[in-house]
Amino acid sequence: MAQAQELTPEVLAELRERYRRERERRVRPDGTRQYLGADAEFGYYAADPYAAEAAGREPVRDRVDVAIVGGGFGGILAGARLRQQGIARVRVIEKGGDFGGTWYWNRYPGIHCDIEAHVYLPMLDETGYVPEWKYAPGEEIRRHAVRIGEKFDLCADALFSTAVTSLTWDDTDGSWIVGTDRHDEFRATYVITATGTLSELKLPGIPGIEAFRGHTFHTSRWDYAYTGGTPDGGLTGLADKRVGVVGTGATGVQVVPKLAEDAGHLYVFQRTPSSVDVRDNRRTTARDVGADRPGWARERRENFLRIVSGEATGEDLVADRWTASAGLLEKLLPSFRRTGDRAAFEAAYEVADAVKMNEIRARVDDVVTDPETADRLKPWYRYACKRPTFSDLYLQAFNRDNVTLVDTADTHGIERMTERGVVVGGTEYPLDCLVFATGFSVGVSGVHSGRLPVRGRGGVLLRDAWSAHGPRTLHGFTSNGFPNLIQLGGTQSASSVNYTHVLDEHAVHGAALVAAAEAKDALVEPSREAEDAWIAALAEHAPDHEWFHAECTPGYYNAEGRGRPNGPTAYPHGAVAFHELLARWRKESMDEILSPRHPARG
Repeated sequence: MAQAQELTPEVLAELRERYRRERERRVRPDGTRQYLGADAEFGYYAADPYAAEAAGREPVRDRVDVAIVGGGFGGILAGARLRQQGIARVRVIEKGGDFGGTWYWNRYPGIHCDIEAHVYLPMLDETGYVPEWKYAPGEEIRRHAVRIGEKFDLCADALFSTAVTSLTWDDTDGSWIVGTDRHDEFRATYVITATGTLSELKLPGIPGIEAFRGHTFHTSRWDYAYTGGTPDGGLTGLADKRVGVVGTGATGVQVVPKLAEDAGHLYVFQRTPSSVDVRDNRRTTARDVGADRPGWARERRENFLRIVSGEATGEDLVADRWTASAGLLEKLLPSFRRTGDRAAFEAAYEVADAVKMNEIRARVDDVVTDPETADRLKPWYRYACKRPTFSDLYLQAFNRDNVTLVDTADTHGIERMTERGVVVGGTEYPLDCLVFATGFSVGVSGVHSGRLPVRGRGGVLLRDAWSAHGPRTLHGFTSNGFPNLIQLGGTQSASSVNYTHVLDEHAVHGAALVAAAEAKDALVEPSREAEDAWIAALAEHAPDHEWFHAECTPGYYNAEGRGRPNGPTAYPHGAVAFHELLARWRKESMDEILSPRHPARG
């Protein structure tokens, strides 16, 4: 393992050049267009395999206090925090057949969270639940989502297997008209959107994909009727099958070991290897995590967030590879450039990053017995270029005789598909089944994407209001011209590796806005001046990340090698500072965006 003192300028220059060459092998001219959405002719990939066929029901024509678009953790937490504020009629509208969001859809073999469950699962203090594993399996997480929904009585008014198709503000009535794909049309005084950032599955746009005569499915719609087994494994239906998997990101790293155990032969088609660190999963007890005292989960969650954000803490309660990496993902924040010397910052960051990635690559050599396979599994890019992964099983799977790694970097992915299989480098690999572990599209969900028409005052579409100069919000939650519309997890706010923590803070904020408006019989709507001030604050301290993302291997972090969006899109000082800012603002300034309700504001 290389140490910092061994990383001479010559070694670092050589490493930068290796990163550049590997990046160029993978950049495609079609960028994000290399993927297909699960709509039109491929819509069957998005069908719900877990819910019984949606029962017929009469369209809903009523009125609620708050409509929440999305039943994942963001929507569930918004509903729970609204209940704590005393809001009575709360309706969650969710495309899936139950609560859970990504954990409803993702039930593939081997699925676990990659953030410690005791900080990832929200509302543990409120529900009295203590996770059974350090990194919980997907079914435990899904059940916890349902547990929150049941505890806060969100089920009775929920509309499952239902997609919102339109949101229209009625200025005369002072309410939103909510339309759905099941012909519902009801009114809500407030709308909270919690649609997530990665919710629409994507498929690789491989020429001839429609010609393949074998079986295919996406990991977010796992076909257990074909494979047999459960998320714990036992995929007996694959015992005599030649199985391929496309995608070696976080999902692929979890599913490959289970497929390797049970498939007759497994072909892993890899364009870019993931960084794979130690997971060290194990069962836990309440005593292990200090769950015998009030507020234990909040304390642990805050401790984790501060550490991965580079903030000082007295101790590390979680003590895993995230915290041991000392927040490398967060060190691009301007708060780390305390000297103001950008060159010095970048040099120090490069050394720290190289030490970590050398450690990751050395682990590949330690685990994988075949040198050629090990070389192809090494990630040649910086740690924050792709989502880090953690597994004690993935690299080991490539030591099995029935597993073949097929590197597709030089052909920029699979070249084409035939009736019998896939072609890479002119070689056809016959398959019985091909599994797409290709993840989700970025920027196609949420009200700002335009996929969901949102019409505010005067019938103005939100996407049109934002088309000229980009998003306009206050704190990422509210926008002028769109009263009582609150967006969770959106742009111009802050995020972190533990996204459920961020969502809960957003839910607390959204519920507080609703409660304040109800108390004053007011509308929630920022002024244009408030939006301008927020955008200016983001721009003033926005870090220049182009130097970083321009060197990254293609992926969804940098729009497949195309860089990052122009303009300020996130709060630059990180989640800890952002949460503190929101708390101060609620205490001191929230009344500034409340205005009396009255009809026909015009």
